[in-house]
Amino acid sequence: MDFATNVRPLLQDTDDRETESDAFLDDGYAGSINASTSNIPDPTKENATETRILAGGHRIAPSDKFNYTYAVFYLMGMTTMVPWNFFVTAEEYWQYKFRNVSSNDTSALTPRQLEFQSDLSIAAAVPGTVFLILNACIGHKVPLHVRMNGSLVFMLLIMIGTTALVRVDTDQWQDAFFNLTMLSVVVINSFSAILTGGLFGIAGQFSAHYMTAAVSGQALGGIFSAIADIIALTFASNPSTTAFVFFIVGCLVLLLSLVAYIVMSKTLFFKYYTSSKTLMKSSLEADPATREICAKLEPRFPVVMRKIWIYGFAEWLVFVTTLSIYPAVTVLVGSQNHGRPWNDVYFLPVVNYLLFNTGDYLGRIFAGLFEWPWNNSILIGVLSIGRIAFVPAMLLCNITQHHNFPVLIHSDYMFIVLMAAFALSNGYLANIALIGAPRVVEGHEKEMASSMMAAFLGIGLACGSAISLMIIEMIK
Repeated sequence: MDFATNVRPLLQDTDDRETESDAFLDDGYAGSINASTSNIPDPTKENATETRILAGGHRIAPSDKFNYTYAVFYLMGMTTMVPWNFFVTAEEYWQYKFRNVSSNDTSALTPRQLEFQSDLSIAAAVPGTVFLILNACIGHKVPLHVRMNGSLVFMLLIMIGTTALVRVDTDQWQDAFFNLTMLSVVVINSFSAILTGGLFGIAGQFSAHYMTAAVSGQALGGIFSAIADIIALTFASNPSTTAFVFFIVGCLVLLLSLVAYIVMSKTLFFKYYTSSKTLMKSSLEADPATREICAKLEPRFPVVMRKIWIYGFAEWLVFVTTLSIYPAVTVLVGSQNHGRPWNDVYFLPVVNYLLFNTGDYLGRIFAGLFEWPWNNSILIGVLSIGRIAFVPAMLLCNITQHHNFPVLIHSDYMFIVLMAAFALSNGYLANIALIGAPRVVEGHEKEMASSMMAAFLGIGLACGSAISLMIIEMIK
């Protein structure tokens, strides 16, 4: 969960991409060391699939053939959430691994079973937040391909290790297995944060609908993992077999993303947008006048913060509210009836995971379609504050284990309605804030604004996870 950006100051040396950029530059533009900065096109202001024409009729912007880059942004958005979604959704597997092996009574949850989702949330959110911030501050010092490809490779290796442990009997070393699992979660989510920061930094250099693709892909990843879990539950005979098939699917998604990104990074379309800031380098270094102009265009943190802080506050609060009860609390809500497969097997994965992620996805899509009220930051902030009402509402639902609150909402249908509204509002408000923030800053401040929004989001995840642990302690 999970958006820092690849910040590249205008005068900073970059990789060997400068020579690559010559392939799509007009000679009259790139070859003139005294070229004026006013002649440099701003790709972010145009539709990504259009062809730009310079004076003289030279084409400098290749098109996104077959919408391949758009599709990969969707896939990569989904991939950034693979660690979180696949670890969280495999609830039955974790309950099996941390069951009371000395007793046949499965009606009462052990402390490890009860607290696992909260522990998982904290182990995922805290390192994720730290690395989002680090990526925003110093990520530009590490080559983009190293951050992206390296993150995918290490995430894949850790997911393979997690899959292998499914077949290992851990009943006699549950505590050690728990510590190993938490360590894996910390490491894989650290790399996931680096991947997320790089992805949204890249998306910020394309037109707006590429950012929507990345954001929507994250929600689509939750739907994908929930469906994979339900299918595995349907055809598998026990929790270990279910988890084994489930995690293999996660490994395949990571492998596919790695291959797709490598192919995308070699396309002319991708190089044009990700190299756009390096195109000025020769003229800026050769001409003192343009170097002075460049210095004035450097984004400043306090200036950008003053412009977007309400959007950042809204983004932070949306995820504080969400993570404080989802999934740590909502996973404890059971069906009011028992004895049928829907109530005993499918209620949790369908309502808690599939419904939430579907609603979150639709909310993000609707935000991209309507884009309302992106230009009214106060209203976005007020709506985010109003969303806090979901927390007490969920606590009054049918929480079956160690419940110290009165159960006022018994009906499954009421819980489903609450979950749908909770999910839709999460996706809509989160995306509308992300859309609005870059639009209220200057063109040269967009990357920093995206980076700061990523930090707000990550801090919200960490704060919400910490609150969920306190709420679980209240419930016990």
